Amino acid sequence: MAQIHGFPPLTAPEPRILILGSMPGKASLQAKQYYAHPRNSFWTIMAEILAFDPALPYHERVNALCSNQIALWDVLQCCTRESSLDSDIEPASIITNDLAAFLEIHGQIRRICFNGAKAADLYRKHVQSTLTLRQATLVYSRLPSTSPANARFSPKEKLRAWAGALMAAKDHS
Repeated sequence: MAQIHGFPPLTAPEPRILILGSMPGKASLQAKQYYAHPRNSFWTIMAEILAFDPALPYHERVNALCSNQIALWDVLQCCTRESSLDSDIEPASIITNDLAAFLEIHGQIRRICFNGAKAADLYRKHVQSTLTLRQATLVYSRLPSTSPANARFSPKEKLRAWAGALMAAKDHS
């Protein structure tokens, strides 16, 4: 199995929301871009919520997130995984990103949105115990994965869940 390494965080000054995935899939790793699989609905959903064109070049989509005070990262720094599926992550190989340090630097973050159950589970299991008391009081939203492998939710259901969480976060910032 191959050991894979994630990306650095995407952030701008003073993000209020942090979106966490688990680990980039093969298409994203090859493209060196978050959520690069053509059937992943992340950028389509963000474009709908934040009112930008999902066909914009990657750096402009990233700028749209950052200008809306949204940071993007993954729970895992590296792991061993054969396919792009979260279920293939080898538990003994997990190394997490230093989210406690990230949250310390970006103390204005108030909400963490998890892109899928695996990201939330990894965070709870490997990261939550490393947080300061203030960091532990963040608001968490576990959202439906935008992965094409998540057929349990329709595109409209995914959009509704993501829009609700992001708009609630913006209303409270």
